[in-house]
Amino acid sequence: MSVEITSGTDRYDIVVDGKPAGLLETRTRPDAILFLHTEISDDFAGQGLAGKLVTAALDDVRSQGKSVLPYCPYVRSYIAKHREYVDLVPEDKRAEFEL
Repeated sequence: MSVEITSGTDRYDIVVDGKPAGLLETRTRPDAILFLHTEISDDFAGQGLAGKLVTAALDDVRSQGKSVLPYCPYVRSYIAKHREYVDLVPEDKRAEFEL
């Protein structure tokens, strides 16, 4: 299985074996990137693709030196379980996102 994750304008896409499998919708602000919605196609459910997509997106944001505002419930829960990403959420916003 070939998995490719790309970033575009206001989104990250995940493609499996050449087929679109899902996306993560974002909005870019000067100081932060808002993560709004994560979606994986039913055809690809249960393969851990949402986690791969979110990991790649969070790593990309880190490489840009920006912060994350995880409005998407999946992303918020992912960060809560993978504490190495909590530092991407501004300290003064963590309580708002229950982090």
